Amino acid sequence: MYWKTLTYFGDSMLLIPTAIILTLVIPFKSSDKRTLWYWIMTFGLAGLIVSLSKIAFLGFGIGSARFNFTGFSGHSAMSATLWPVMLWLLSGRLGTSRWRYAAIAVGYFIPLMVGASRLALHYHSTSEVIAGLILGYTLSSAFLMAQRSTAVRGFSLLQLAAALAIPLMLMGHGRIATTQQFLAHLSVKIAGIEHPWTRAKLLSMRD
Repeated sequence: MYWKTLTYFGDSMLLIPTAIILTLVIPFKSSDKRTLWYWIMTFGLAGLIVSLSKIAFLGFGIGSARFNFTGFSGHSAMSATLWPVMLWLLSGRLGTSRWRYAAIAVGYFIPLMVGASRLALHYHSTSEVIAGLILGYTLSSAFLMAQRSTAVRGFSLLQLAAALAIPLMLMGHGRIATTQQFLAHLSVKIAGIEHPWTRAKLLSMRD
């Protein structure tokens, strides 16, 4: 149960609604009008790269048997893209204090635990988790670097509660997104094959 709870912090059922909330809130909290577009490009690029890597494998068998790699871990990549930015925004009222840096550090720590959960639950290989974390951390760090001079307005307690209400409800519900199944179906259609590639088929090529 512990690992399943942690892995949900990287599930699309939680991350996509949370990313939408960020998109709606950023214009009211950032002093830079470009922040919103930076965020949309950051999260969208992460999703696009992850999806393309999965389609490449599921539809065309593009992967690495040597490194047991079938595409970026979506949970790892997307959580590493979102949570550092989420904690950066929520900690705006803390100014430049060490508490704000501590909050942002939590945003970087959450994806590490998500990645560990994917390994513990045997959903991904080590190479897929590491690649996903590198992708997500690179994008979120680039976003935060671009916002170094941006002032962020703090949340009142009521605003904070409202911003967290939907993510907390989704976590309580625990429904898992069917993103993988959708991408598998799409990959089959694009490649014109009957069945998607599997990890077992890829690894059998190594023998």
